[in-house]
Amino acid sequence: MTVQSLYREVRQALGDLPGADPAFESALLIEQVFGVGREFLFSGRDAAASPENAAALRALCARRLNGEPLQYLLGEWEFFGLPFEVGPGVLIPRPETELLAEQALSFARSLHAPLLLDLCSGSGCIPIALGHALPAARVWGAELSAEAFAYFVRNLQRSGLKNVTPVQADVFALPDTLTCRLYDVITANPPYIASGALETLQKEVRREPVLALDGGPDGLDFYRQLPGICLPLLRPGGALLLEIGDEQGAAVSALLREAGYHAVRILQDFFGLDRIAAGVRP
Repeated sequence: MTVQSLYREVRQALGDLPGADPAFESALLIEQVFGVGREFLFSGRDAAASPENAAALRALCARRLNGEPLQYLLGEWEFFGLPFEVGPGVLIPRPETELLAEQALSFARSLHAPLLLDLCSGSGCIPIALGHALPAARVWGAELSAEAFAYFVRNLQRSGLKNVTPVQADVFALPDTLTCRLYDVITANPPYIASGALETLQKEVRREPVLALDGGPDGLDFYRQLPGICLPLLRPGGALLLEIGDEQGAAVSALLREAGYHAVRILQDFFGLDRIAAGVRP
């Protein structure tokens, strides 16, 4: 048994998994077990595989075929060029969410020592990415789930950043430690899947925490409250940036205007789908 033959075996097995990229995922699982990158697999070289490593790889493959997310199997995933520990109990960082961080940076980069707040922080990917990109900024992140908050804390420790503060808190009842100042930018990637649609999601997505996915009967529960909660926490001219579902642009825009925001706009992701709702405190 060799690394190359195992790679072919796993790639073939994952070919039956809906939505999977068998070559990409197999290469990452090989790297996880054997410590060799994709360049080794395509170099023409090979190496013997111990029975223990072969068994470990096949076990990971079986878990993947059973619907466990690839990111959970690997134990980490990249966001904004930084590695983040992920696993059961925390939402997996997604490429489209990088647009939320990009827009926050675009707004805050020209400010002197900006203050930023991220709500529903999960793994901490957004506040840590912002703190890393803006060394002069101070960033706070709020997350309710104890499981997800533990990932946030570990990821922050791993980053070595000193300008990011994690706070375990309910976004609908923020503590004084977060409401005692005005922010230049507030970001949030709240749950926005309609409750009735949760069972229709891919098997992998259904392994992620319901708390991070379920946005109520129409997916808008958080958007009905967050604009009003955040408006008094923004300095005049400060921005609220919300990730949204791709069919929620019109509804969330209306909720932002109703709450008193100006310059409301919807930004599209790299697929051309509505992804970010932005509003400014007058």
